Amino acid sequence: MTTPPPRGRPPAIPRLARAAAALVAVVCLAHVLWSGLAHRPVALAFGALVALGELTRRADAEAREAAPLGAAGALAYALLGEVAGHAAPHGVAQTVAVVLAASLAGSVPYTARGSGPVLDHLARRVLTVAFAAVCFQPLAAQGTFRDWSGPAHALLLIALLALTTLCDAVLAAATAHARTGWPFGPLLREELRGMVGITSAVCATGVVMALAVGVAGLWALPVFCVPLLLAQLSYRRYAAVRATYRQTIASLARATEIAGYTPAGHAHRVAELSGAVGRDLGLSGAEQSVLEYAALMHDIGQLSLVDPVPAGATASLPVPEQRRIALLGGAVVRQTGVDPAVAVVVERQADPCRDQPPAARIVRVVNAYEEKARDAGPGGGLAALEELRLAPADDYAPDVVEALARVLSRGSLTGPSAG
Repeated sequence: MTTPPPRGRPPAIPRLARAAAALVAVVCLAHVLWSGLAHRPVALAFGALVALGELTRRADAEAREAAPLGAAGALAYALLGEVAGHAAPHGVAQTVAVVLAASLAGSVPYTARGSGPVLDHLARRVLTVAFAAVCFQPLAAQGTFRDWSGPAHALLLIALLALTTLCDAVLAAATAHARTGWPFGPLLREELRGMVGITSAVCATGVVMALAVGVAGLWALPVFCVPLLLAQLSYRRYAAVRATYRQTIASLARATEIAGYTPAGHAHRVAELSGAVGRDLGLSGAEQSVLEYAALMHDIGQLSLVDPVPAGATASLPVPEQRRIALLGGAVVRQTGVDPAVAVVVERQADPCRDQPPAARIVRVVNAYEEKARDAGPGGGLAALEELRLAPADDYAPDVVEALARVLSRGSLTGPSAG
């Protein structure tokens, strides 16, 4: 069994990332203080842009790119070789120092409120910008790219940003792996999938900013800030709609608890544990959403029963009765306007595991484990797992049962389900 890190102390990889970022920051700040700030108007303009991006960022630990404007401005400054046709050799040290100072200034309100992982956010920002600047600035200062044409220069910047984003994804996945114990491979795949979304927009905006400032000067910055700010506003509204949508589903899931059909907190525990098993098995973000909603609503079919099942323990019912309740639940879900894929999972959670979609297999295993562990009393988790392993082959998917065992062994969850 893997022992989780002590509470209040960050795991080894986040500590190493913070230490590396702190070392880079100290060296760069010392160099700038010693040599002075070159090209002050350019440094102040990009610093103000990064600070504005930080001030408007989302204080959300789950956001993949919480401050897209700040990230785009920081990357553009790291890949800036010219300003209005004149060389801008500000170098690696000044790039990191300006981005760090601006990020700190923009993070003051969040630090004062104690909202958001500010230290980890700053560490990733410093390391990412330092990597991009090290790849570009020394070669630009030597005039390596002086004779490159426009398309070739743009492709170079895109390639450097793609490499930078890949390194950032590896760092983010390694940090999440150290903090949660979830497998590194699925976490990295999820980070790489995220590049298709807002991360791509950030990289594209950073490239365009660097190229536009090189031709038109600093007047290009506000022009290219507006589209990203509008995109960020739209993304916030979309996130708010999704949060409201999830809250509605969670409220529907509690209907069985309020009516006395299932124990309090059962749906939430099944959803939490199902999500952890889904991450262990490498489900994508969309699949995880379907899994979460189906796990929350997996018992909603019991509302159609005249007599409640004792303690809501459907796993102990005859298979035909389980399937009847599952079909009733799917019919209810379809009336709510939820994604039809959620209804399919709810309907098929009682089918033989070989015929089920992955999410239905997970919900079936986790629901059975939660019910059996709860009925077995304190310390019943091991007995429940053993019962699932010894069940007939069509009852519970062996790979899901083993994934559940790995999740429980990591001790990343608490409460009755952790057994």
